[in-house]
Amino acid sequence: MQSFGAAASVSRSLMRRVAQVFCTDPRSSPHSSSSLYFVAQLRKLCAMPENDDAVGNRIIEAKPRIMNPSSKRTGVIAVKCGMTGVWDEWGARIPITILWLDDNIVCQVKTPEKEGFCALQVGCGQKKEKHLTVPEVGHFRAQGVPMKRKLREFPVTEDALLPLGTSIGARHFLPGQYVDVTGITKGKGFQGVMKRWNFKGGKASHGASKSHRSMGSTGQRDAPGKVFKGKKMPGHMGVEQRTVKNVWVYKIDPARNLLWVKGQIPGATGNFVFIKDSVFKKPDISQLPFPTHFAPEDEDPAELEPLVAILSDTDPFMAAE
Repeated sequence: MQSFGAAASVSRSLMRRVAQVFCTDPRSSPHSSSSLYFVAQLRKLCAMPENDDAVGNRIIEAKPRIMNPSSKRTGVIAVKCGMTGVWDEWGARIPITILWLDDNIVCQVKTPEKEGFCALQVGCGQKKEKHLTVPEVGHFRAQGVPMKRKLREFPVTEDALLPLGTSIGARHFLPGQYVDVTGITKGKGFQGVMKRWNFKGGKASHGASKSHRSMGSTGQRDAPGKVFKGKKMPGHMGVEQRTVKNVWVYKIDPARNLLWVKGQIPGATGNFVFIKDSVFKKPDISQLPFPTHFAPEDEDPAELEPLVAILSDTDPFMAAE
């Protein structure tokens, strides 16, 4: 029992470094003698700090920063509320998908000192403790954040890290910018090749007997004597992750944390989608809130007005003339 208590008193970081020293193959060392190799490793061990806090206990402040061209902000988790249509000031109808940012907060911060990379784990929604697994409850309690319904990790640059518990709202984005939206497509069940792969199908008459929607031949003769992998055949369709790129943000409603984006988004109503800045049509870094929008303490969200994208001054219906 005394040996167990002594081992328990040793820090995990020290035990990990000792294991790295004695588990490394000495033949991979440039030294010819293994004793010299282990002496050098022990000297490195003695020079290292014993606790992880001395390695770099990073203090992240919740304040605006200057965004660089190489900076990468975090994304958000949203709930697809459905689709509608609006008419802009020129009378053109715009198909709109409404996305709800349901209480997005930072649930975990990953830094190079501990995990070896920079990332933010964002949580969305609320969930009761009895509906979560024991490891999930332990994760939320260890981080000191409320129970969340959905988690997603977003890689960020080092200058875009946010403190634990930071709230991310709809004003993380700007009206008029482009975003990439990722979601899980609707399930279509078992479908044939015409619906699943857009095959032409067989002839409607003249020799076609009960094979109007069939796929046709699947292989060759004796050589190669098999069906190649990846052959397009009937099968399950849908329930796959897809990303729609360059989605235009038409409107932002900060009071209700709603995003109005143009066009369709993968997934059914009520599904979670993941939104981040567009990769190809990059927004103007001089206008984006970086690393996110920090609301003033005396601000009342219920009094905020929606923000609509500024359209062109030229009538699109009269541009041709």
